[in-house]
Parts: sequence; structure tokens; C-alpha cells
Amino acid sequence: DKGYETACNIMAISTVSEVEIDQCLETLIETPVDTVVVVDSYGALYHEQIRYLVEKYQNAMKDVGKEVGIHAHNNQQLAFANTIEALVTGANRLDSTMMGLGRGAGNCPTELLIGFLRNPKFHIRPIYDFLAEHVNPLRDSLDWGALVPYNITGQLNEHPRTAIGVLKTDDRDDYVKYYDSLIADI
Repeated sequence: DKGYETACNIMAISTVSEVEIDQCLETLIETPVDTVVVVDSYGALYHEQIRYLVEKYQNAMKDVGKEVGIHAHNNQQLAFANTIEALVTGANRLDSTMMGLGRGAGNCPTELLIGFLRNPKFHIRPIYDFLAEHVNPLRDSLDWGALVPYNITGQLNEHPRTAIGVLKTDDRDDYVKYYDSLIADI
């Protein structure tokens, strides 16, 4: 034992059956993992689903003392709201990133989460300084955040890889063509 805390992220939970979730949680009970994380990999979940999953994870882990966390993607601009829903439901490990920076549409923005928590031990001013100095310059070279192709993948519960790809093409703003190509595959 080296003293590390460990977490297990159950990825793409919006695509997994109830039976598979139950089997996974049952397996995790027997492991030394400290935290089991609800991961909305596709940014497809709504607050009711987040609440349901957090409660499901908590019920499965209550007798073994494992914590429950949340890692939300922002495809439908719900990462912050879903993180708050998980918190009020009882999750106590909250993933966030500066300015929501992350693959695809990104994640729950740290600055919003810190502002919501209003904990006097957290100081938000240095975060804004960091955002201005270090994260804003990344906007010139990286696409993340409120971009329509990411919204579409979130609404369709699809992996954002195709949105990432289309954003590198001349058709990046042809939303109808992109949408039609995705629903043709469903």
C-alpha cells in the first residue's frame, strides 16, 4: 500500500444496460478502489438520469464505504448543472477543469463550481487570473465548448469523435449535413 487514492470511472454510462451497470458495481465492491465515478462521456445525460445513477452507485457502495463521484462532459451545456445535481444527491468527488477545457465539448468549468460552492477556503480571483493568462491563449488552437457538432452528438448519445473530425473540415458549420450523416447511421 503506497497510500494512493484510486477511482474507477465507468465510462460511457449512457450506453450501458442496467444489468451491465449492476454487474460492474458488484465487481467494484470487491476491489480496493476508493471512489466509483459516474461518467457522462457523451454529455448525453439529463439531471434525472444523473440523480438516478448517483443514487444507484451510492446504494451499491454504502456498505463498503466507497465514495461516489461525477465526471460530466458538456456536449449539451449541462456539465455544470449535472455536477451540481450529483453533489446535491450525495456525490462528493466532483471533476472539473479550468474554463471547461477538455476533449470535445469539455467538462464542468472549475470557476463555476468554485463560485457555486461559496466555500471561504476557495479563492476564485486567482482562478480568473489563471484563465486569462494561461487558458484563453489555448482558444486559438483548440476547439472546445459550445460548438453545435458537440451539441448534436450529446443529443444523439454519440461519441464526440465525429464532431471532433468535422470541426477540422471545411464543412464545420454545415450542421444539417453533419446531423443528417449521424442519423443516417442510427
